[in-house]
Amino acid sequence: MASLQTALIRMLMRRLKLFDSSDIDVIKVRDRADRFGGRIPVHRKVSVSRVEADGVPSEWLLPPDAPEDRALLYLHGGAWILGSTELYRSFVSRLAFLAQTKALVINYRLAPEHPFPAGLEDCLTAFHFLTASGIRPENIVVAGDSAGGNLTLALLVALRDRGSPLPGAAAVISPATDLTGSGLSYQSRAEVDPLFGGHETGNVVQWYTGDHEPDHPLISPLFAKLHGLPPILLHVGDHEVLLDDSTRFAERARSFGVDANVVVWPKMFHVFHIFSPLLPEARKANREIADFIRRHQSSEHLH
Repeated sequence: MASLQTALIRMLMRRLKLFDSSDIDVIKVRDRADRFGGRIPVHRKVSVSRVEADGVPSEWLLPPDAPEDRALLYLHGGAWILGSTELYRSFVSRLAFLAQTKALVINYRLAPEHPFPAGLEDCLTAFHFLTASGIRPENIVVAGDSAGGNLTLALLVALRDRGSPLPGAAAVISPATDLTGSGLSYQSRAEVDPLFGGHETGNVVQWYTGDHEPDHPLISPLFAKLHGLPPILLHVGDHEVLLDDSTRFAERARSFGVDANVVVWPKMFHVFHIFSPLLPEARKANREIADFIRRHQSSEHLH
């Protein structure tokens, strides 16, 4: 049974209609989100350091005694149109502390001003920034939620296609993997999804895809060839329209021989993980992701 806190947050999300693109002022929503994020405290033991990752504005989140030779690259969500280091600083600081790894969070370029492939190119730049700094690719775990989960999976495919070394693993939360919207959960979960259910989101997809088709394999990783990718952990809520984006991706990835594990959280909504200060379910889920990160950065796993 979902907690009382979960029920209260669901009600708030329904009232906000944050991603209803039929009536959205992108600049105002970005500003509101950043101001909200800026008020949430960073984990008290994690320090913040701004950095330019080869031109991509970014932040290091640094837990005490985190190894210098390992890193988490975190790609934030926000439907490709909003989100920032400011909005995600608190959440990723807690995840980094749990995983005992330093984390790089980046401000990739956003749509509609910068449609695909601008954001993905910034993610590639950030990954190469980490490897150029001396961190071995297998010591890097890439993670992201929603649009950032989409970019995480697209990053894996893009690196493989370019013949670049791949990260050691990837963890994604409620990733958008199919921008054609063909999953049955777009209908079956519409009534119970408090964030996207019953809202018009077509404009957001168009803003991101630009002149490209939504089934492009780097826009919708569900349709990419997935051979040769590292282990992937997927978390998704049972009460979200993007449920099938995770379950179908995991099934397809396994058909290509990828170690892909999807965890469906009963009665939970899209990216509930960010509410860890309030939700016991989020704290449990984040511990599971942190364990995955730590396991794939451990010396036993690497050697």
